[in-house]
Amino acid sequence: MKGLKLFVAACFLAPLACARPTSELPDIRTVPRDLVVPPVSGGNPAPGKRVVQTAPEYAGTAVHHTLYLPRDWEPGKRFPVLVEYPGNGPYSNDYGDLSSGEVEGCVMGYGLSGGAGFIWLALPFVDSETKSNQTWWWGDVEATVRYAKRAVRRVVDEFGGDPSAVVLAGFSRGAIAVNYIGLHDDEIADLWAGFMPYSHYDGVREWNYPGSGRSDALARLKRLRGRPSFITHERSINETRDYLAQTEVQAPFALRAVPFRNHNAAWTLRDIPLRREARQWLAQVVASAEANR
Repeated sequence: MKGLKLFVAACFLAPLACARPTSELPDIRTVPRDLVVPPVSGGNPAPGKRVVQTAPEYAGTAVHHTLYLPRDWEPGKRFPVLVEYPGNGPYSNDYGDLSSGEVEGCVMGYGLSGGAGFIWLALPFVDSETKSNQTWWWGDVEATVRYAKRAVRRVVDEFGGDPSAVVLAGFSRGAIAVNYIGLHDDEIADLWAGFMPYSHYDGVREWNYPGSGRSDALARLKRLRGRPSFITHERSINETRDYLAQTEVQAPFALRAVPFRNHNAAWTLRDIPLRREARQWLAQVVASAEANR
């Protein structure tokens, strides 16, 4: 464990040095969790409770999101909001990493907040044909964008979300969605105070869906308009660093390698230097948003 701690610390101080073969990196499970994500339940939202909700527009369908109110939530108070998109699913790899592709599998919002101080909203990708959540890539992009706009507004209006302090996060597919969905147009782009994609980044590589090329990704990236991003990737962040340098888009980009071999967001459920730095970054974004409100 001492050797692992030293390696984690080294990656925290010098992320570029972490571009090691995946097989040489430690497994995230060698670090004990200090957080357990609350189970999803039905019923009404309450402090410390994570519930499934269906938007009124999709009543009677399988389209849904999850909402978590922090354990310190009180009516009448304002809370910053962490919005999260899930990865593709079903997915598994040789290291035992799993992703269901469903909103219920999201963990970043809880790990980054510790369950207090932030409302956490996990949003779906909408399949308009089957009226269900899309677990692999995008489904209906326009419907997904509309869902996000409405869901964020409702959290602000009904649960005291601070509209000036909404941060968008996501893992894998969800990390790409931070820009692909979150910067899809000017209206949705205006919702966010900051961005926290983990594992993949829109525009770094071309995928097998429309609009994944670099010219389209650059048009989305320009909608950042100087807002900050905390960008992470397992093993190495170099590809994303190189891509952003080529775009010449100017914004506060914090780029960090996650010093584990795993393709999952479970590092946010562990007390490691990277999570502490991510939380500090998040607190600074919220403080800046509140100061400029």
